[in-house]
Amino acid sequence: MKWLVRMVCVLLLGVGFASAQEFPWKVNLDKFAAESSETVDVTLDSNMLNLAKNFLSDKDADQRQARDIVSQLKGIYVRSYEFDKTGVYTEADLESMRAQLKSPEWNRIVGVKSKRDGETDYVYIRQTGGKMTGLAVIAAEPRELTLVYIDGPIDLQKISVLGGQFGVPRIDTGHAKVEDSHKGKGEAE
Repeated sequence: MKWLVRMVCVLLLGVGFASAQEFPWKVNLDKFAAESSETVDVTLDSNMLNLAKNFLSDKDADQRQARDIVSQLKGIYVRSYEFDKTGVYTEADLESMRAQLKSPEWNRIVGVKSKRDGETDYVYIRQTGGKMTGLAVIAAEPRELTLVYIDGPIDLQKISVLGGQFGVPRIDTGHAKVEDSHKGKGEAE
């Protein structure tokens, strides 16, 4: 996974567009899984998160903090597909996913498109009552597609401790150019 997915998981978490019991995007992900050489499929609803947090150590400060964060979440969902060839997903597939995040409560905060690397990354947050309640990430490379959805309240100051826990990637902020995230919803992506 590239720097954006890692950076976002440090920065954000959230409540989504579907029940906490399922992956939020209404798109056929089976076609990506069938074509992938490696698939990551993490589905942790609130019941599974409550069970999983018991495996975090009280002795380690990061794990203790991760436990506090996880106890407030409704779900963590990660789908990542690595392909042996390019062209498995299309721009239309990505647009279909982005279109589902164009409601009033969702705002795109990061958009990266690299012609050189063929990488396209988007990060959306959901806000309810002035609080961050949702995070969705779409990270696409020519031979990799990653979707992350975290459902529940988010504290940006504390989120980095989830890196490496529950399928959330570790963060490597790296050096990257990010386009202006204050674009309006109706503006072209």
